[in-house]
Amino acid sequence: MTFSGFIKTLALVTIAATAFAAEDDHDHGKPEEDPYAKLPPKRAALERMLSERGDSAAFDAAAKKAREAGVADQAIIEATFLYHVDRRDDEKLAAMLPEFIKRKDSFKIEESEIFAVREDWLAVIEYVEAISALRKDDKDGFKKHITEAFWLSPRQGSAFAPHIDRLRMDEAMRAVTVDFAGKFTSILAAEPVVLSSLMTRKKGMLFHFWSPWSRECEDSMPDFKVTALELQKHGIAIVSIMADAEPDAVKDAKRISATLGEKPPGAWLIDREQDTLSRLLRIQSVPAMVLVSPEGKVLFNGHPSEDHLWEALSKLVPAAKRPALEGK
Repeated sequence: MTFSGFIKTLALVTIAATAFAAEDDHDHGKPEEDPYAKLPPKRAALERMLSERGDSAAFDAAAKKAREAGVADQAIIEATFLYHVDRRDDEKLAAMLPEFIKRKDSFKIEESEIFAVREDWLAVIEYVEAISALRKDDKDGFKKHITEAFWLSPRQGSAFAPHIDRLRMDEAMRAVTVDFAGKFTSILAAEPVVLSSLMTRKKGMLFHFWSPWSRECEDSMPDFKVTALELQKHGIAIVSIMADAEPDAVKDAKRISATLGEKPPGAWLIDREQDTLSRLLRIQSVPAMVLVSPEGKVLFNGHPSEDHLWEALSKLVPAAKRPALEGK
């Protein structure tokens, strides 16, 4: 569950109810209507801002209208926080820190739309402090603030955990070197593939760990394709790796890869039974991506949607541009 999954519950009850009603009307052939149209103007502006998940321009426009309608600054800051959390934009969250600190003592629970008690608000400040420290590679500062966030709001603990996992993963990956001499079975070619053969004149290698039996992996294939094609143009070798070698899994993998065209981007391999890449790189869920330098050093290890991936890519291949993905 995401951080906002905990603290939006009360705030978004109205949104969920009205959106459900609108969806039900749509299912019965009725014209789609603004789910907030019947609310008082101030409340409608607030709900639209809280539910806005378009690009930054769309959110800024919704926040401006909310402010013009008389919505309190506290609620606008909270909505901005949720927006950046849902978009996993740690950079923008860290940039909010001065505003959070400025309002630390002036917080008014009666003006809050997402916090039930003051401790939840203070926990969020510590959470943002921890994010800021993490971005500065301040391990001690991160531990201090994330521990305090746990203490203030234990029920939000599972929301803080991903950042702890990120810190531990980064530390573990510093000691890892990928051996490009490894040989792997291909699901699309008859002959085994040696990773080094894919690295000729390449600036790096992006491993795409996936499973044909994962709905998220299958649904994200169109996004993977546009990302892979963009990176291939800039000298990044693309390698999709699945762990399961069972005949049914291989059959499904071939079917899914075929949806990407006659020549799916990159190499499509099966992980080894011994000395697996999945274990070496600590892959615990899929889809996952791991960016590796020509020397085999891990530059990123995480979910494909993370901004950290493109931060690492921008250093390796500055000319590569993050493509617009389906539904984004």
